[in-house]
Amino acid sequence: MNDVLVVHGGTPLHGKTRVRGAKNLVSKAMVAALLGDSPSRLFNVPAISDVEIVRGLMELHGVRVTDGADGEMVLDPTDAGEADADEINVHAGSSRIPILLCGPLLHRLGHAFIPDLGGCNIGGRPIDFHLKALREFGAIVDKTASGMEITAPNGLHGTKLSLPYPSVGATEQILLTAVRAEGVTELSNAAIEPEIIDLICVLQKMGAIIKVHTDRVIEIEGVKRLGGYVHRPIPDRIEAASWAAAALATKGDVFVEGARQADMMTFLNTYLSVGGAFEVDDAPVGGGIRFWHPGGELRAVALETDVHPGFMTDWQQPMVVALTQARGLSIVHETVYERRLGYTKALNSMGATIQTYRECLGGTPCRFGRRNFMHSAVIAGPSKLHAADLVIPDLRAGFSHLIAALAAEGTSRVYGVNLINRGYEDFENKLAALGAHVERP
Repeated sequence: MNDVLVVHGGTPLHGKTRVRGAKNLVSKAMVAALLGDSPSRLFNVPAISDVEIVRGLMELHGVRVTDGADGEMVLDPTDAGEADADEINVHAGSSRIPILLCGPLLHRLGHAFIPDLGGCNIGGRPIDFHLKALREFGAIVDKTASGMEITAPNGLHGTKLSLPYPSVGATEQILLTAVRAEGVTELSNAAIEPEIIDLICVLQKMGAIIKVHTDRVIEIEGVKRLGGYVHRPIPDRIEAASWAAAALATKGDVFVEGARQADMMTFLNTYLSVGGAFEVDDAPVGGGIRFWHPGGELRAVALETDVHPGFMTDWQQPMVVALTQARGLSIVHETVYERRLGYTKALNSMGATIQTYRECLGGTPCRFGRRNFMHSAVIAGPSKLHAADLVIPDLRAGFSHLIAALAAEGTSRVYGVNLINRGYEDFENKLAALGAHVERP
C-alpha cells in the first residue's frame, strides 16, 4: 500500500512547477567526478532515486559526497578506491549506471566490477556496445556468476570506434574512457543528444580535449590528468515535456520553470501541430515555458521517434496520452526501443482506442521492422477516458499512466508509483500544487 497513489481525475492542471538538472546528465556528471584529482561541484541536482543510487555507488568507492543549498552537490574523489562486489550488487539494484563507472575506475584503480544490470523493460539495451568498446581500449572483461570483472593490465589506449547505432549509453562510456586513454580516440555514429554535449562540456571543464565534428564523429585526445569541475546542468527536457503533455491532456495551463526552448524544439513543433499552445519566457531567473490547451479540438498527427535531433523516445508516452484526445487517426512509429508501446494496453483499458502493429507505420523502415516487435501504433480519437486500476511498468510509462488517470473521469488507483521517483522529483507535491487531487490510500 506504500506504493499506490489514488488519483481523482477530471480536473485540469493549473499553475507553476519547476524542473531541475537533467536526470540523464546529472548521473553521468557524478560519475565523471571520479576522473578528477580534485573535488567537483554540481548545481540544481534533482532529488530523485537515480541520483541517490549513483551517490551510493560513489560513496562505496570512497568518494565523499556532500550537499549544499538548493540542489548543490560536491563530490570529492581524493580517497577513491575499490568497493566490495557484494555491496555494489546490493546497492545498484536495477540501475544500469554501474557500467559507466568502468572507464573512470580503470583509469583510477586498474580494476572495475560491474554487477548484472537491470533497468526498465522497454526493449534491448545491450551492454555489448560497452564491453566491445572497453576491449578496444585494451580492457580485459571476465564474466563471473555475479557480474563482470574488468581489468586493464597494460593501461587504456585510444582507438577508432564506430557504433552500429548512435547509442547514448555507449557514447557516454566511450567519452568517460577516452578522455584519459593514451592517444587519440575517434568515435563514429555517436549520439549527439543535448545531455551528451553537456557531458562533453563537463569533461572539457576538467581539462579534456574533445572535438565534435560533423556527421556524428567525436574525436577525443587523451590527457594525463583531469581536475574537478563546477557545472550547472541543462534542464530536464523529459520532465518538462511530461508536464506539457499533462497540461494538454487535462485541458490545463502549466508554466514549467527551467524548461528551455533550445532543447525541446522538435517537441514544441509537435505540440503546436497537435493543437497545444506554448509561450517562452527567456528570463535568466525564473524563466521557462508555459504550456496550455487553448480550447477547441486537438488534431491527429503522425509521429516517429528517433535519436537527436529527432522526436525523443521519452517524449512519446506522455504525448500519446494527449493524442487519445485528438480527433482522427494518429500514427506513432517507435524506432528507439522495440517494446516501448506495451503501456498502451493500460490506456485501452481506460477507454482509449489504440492498435499496435509490427510494421513500420508512418515513416521510413527502421531496424525493428519485420522482426515481430509491436513498435507502431494507431490512436483513434477523441476517446473519453474513464478511471481504472493501473500498474506501472517502467519510469516514463508510469508518468504517462498518471497523466491518463488525471485526464480520466472517476478515481483511479495507480500501483508501483515509487518507480516514478527515479526520474521525477517530488512529483506528488508538484501534482498537488497544480490542483490535482491525489492521495495515498
